[in-house]
Amino acid sequence: MTSIEQTLAERGNCYGTFEDNAAVSQGLEDVLRATKGWARLTYRQKESLSMCVHKMSRIVNGDAYHEDSWRDIAGYATLAQHEAEEHNAVAKS
Repeated sequence: MTSIEQTLAERGNCYGTFEDNAAVSQGLEDVLRATKGWARLTYRQKESLSMCVHKMSRIVNGDAYHEDSWRDIAGYATLAQHEAEEHNAVAKS
């Protein structure tokens, strides 16, 4: 088994199949992109939500006790929170 095949096998054991993850992630992102509010979001907000969806997909398709997936969601949400704080600080000044 090559190095990349070994890595893919390890990720599959932890996160589920790429096919299943792609279906869940893209389905959830389709829902988000179809809302009226999607267009008003910044690139950082959109990417944060997309990454959270990606991590959520890994959780439901793979090991729900893999702590990094939960930590990553918290991290991406925190990045979006920082943008909101920056926006609100400017708006108040």
